[in-house]
Amino acid sequence: MRITNKIMQRNNLSNINTNKIYQDKLSNQMSTQKKINRPSDDPVVAIRALRLRSSVTEISQYYTKNIPDAESWLSVTEDALNNLTSVMTEMIKQSTKGFNGPLKTEDRQIILEQMKALGEEIYSTGDADYAGRYVFTGYRTDTPLSFSEENNTNYSITEQIDNSRIDSVINVKIENADGKSLLDLNTSNYKDTGFAALNEEDISSVEVHRIRLGYKSCSDYAGITGAGPKIEFLAQNGTETTWSGLAAEGGDFELIHSYDNPYQAAALDADALIYVPETGEILLGENRYKELMAVRDDDTTVRNEAEIRVTYEKSSWQKGDLRPEHYFYCESDPRTTDSIVYNKSYISGDRERQDIEYDVGFNQTIRVNSTADQCFQHGIGREVDDLLTAMQNVLDLEGVKATLEKAMKQVTEGSADYDTLKKQIDAVDKALTYAKDKEQKLFGNGISAFQKYLDDASKCITECGSRSSKLSLIKSRMQNQKTTFETLKSDNEDIDITEVAINLSSAELTYQAALMATGKVAQTTLLNYI
Repeated sequence: MRITNKIMQRNNLSNINTNKIYQDKLSNQMSTQKKINRPSDDPVVAIRALRLRSSVTEISQYYTKNIPDAESWLSVTEDALNNLTSVMTEMIKQSTKGFNGPLKTEDRQIILEQMKALGEEIYSTGDADYAGRYVFTGYRTDTPLSFSEENNTNYSITEQIDNSRIDSVINVKIENADGKSLLDLNTSNYKDTGFAALNEEDISSVEVHRIRLGYKSCSDYAGITGAGPKIEFLAQNGTETTWSGLAAEGGDFELIHSYDNPYQAAALDADALIYVPETGEILLGENRYKELMAVRDDDTTVRNEAEIRVTYEKSSWQKGDLRPEHYFYCESDPRTTDSIVYNKSYISGDRERQDIEYDVGFNQTIRVNSTADQCFQHGIGREVDDLLTAMQNVLDLEGVKATLEKAMKQVTEGSADYDTLKKQIDAVDKALTYAKDKEQKLFGNGISAFQKYLDDASKCITECGSRSSKLSLIKSRMQNQKTTFETLKSDNEDIDITEVAINLSSAELTYQAALMATGKVAQTTLLNYI
């Protein structure tokens, strides 16, 4: 084959261009620090880069966003629960003081104020929020745990309880047959007809079985035809039983307004079933009590036969009252077209756990919330209500006694007024004995009750701490995975700058040498031989 100068020139120019392309490629790698600039440069590297980038992005989402968000939520929850345990511990401390006492009036007043403040703080703590989301209200993160102001929305509430919720309450009768109460005595009326007749025989104490509802100040159903509270349960013989309706004395359900003292009425009537809306109680006669206590669950069935459903209404809400939609099956504005039903699954027995979970790893989630019914329970506030009422009754009676003793000093000993005051003071002393005994028993019960609630709160803290520890391990693993994938991504995409610099320098020398060789070849033609 004959090689001409033209052929040599074309070959040299082609080689120079190839070298220039290679030099341009190396130059681009130097400026971008990447091995390829388009998928066609190296399809294998490109496909691997897409997969690794996707993995890095996903891990970055977990590590830099989801995990810190979950950590913050758990931190807010744990702080609130720690505050709850502090309050509960202080409640136990105050209850112990009241139980171990004798208490002076000043001591009782201090405990009263302390318990009021602690009771208000409990549910305020439950309104803790993270980034505008309430942490103890399950899926309803936009709704606070308690009412932030007075509200008049009517709710029909169904509490699903068992007979462990049936307890006893002591009532001290301080009225005479004329309805005159010791608490109404003062220096201006102690001689009036009715008050003057008050004596020790009018004072008595009874213990009554009750179901204490989740709320006080419930609806009295005045003016509502065919409505009223009801109790539903499965009797021991397997019969579905319902106690309902509102009636005067002698009916299945009697309102407090029918009695001067519903507790005395319940103690005297074995079949009594008395609804006390003011205090949120249903009082049970002995026969009613035994019937409910006989309810038992059958372990061989799915259904909870021991369940007792108590349905009632409440429309007057104070600031700090717990919102029922976070705890019970309930319906707002019943008997209207605007009614809203909450927690339907509770009635069917399929109680839905409103767990909020974060994705914190590949196919891995972690629960971050604790729900209000686990730690901020109604019983805490109701125990406080009972203690405050009992303490206030003692303080009121002590005030009446001090007033009567002062009046007694101003009358002549042996006079009719003196004898009247003496009988009234003896009646007050008897009432005080009963009231202080009731107060001490409530303090004793309060210690046990508050300890149980403290145990529940401690359990929530333990669970929260376990989740935090698990999250820390996941975070550490995600950090290692993030570093690993970023290293793999860099090895796949990024250049070895030293190697590329050497190759670029070599390419430049080759290019210069090619130019020189081509120049010499181009100078030689056939004319040089003619």
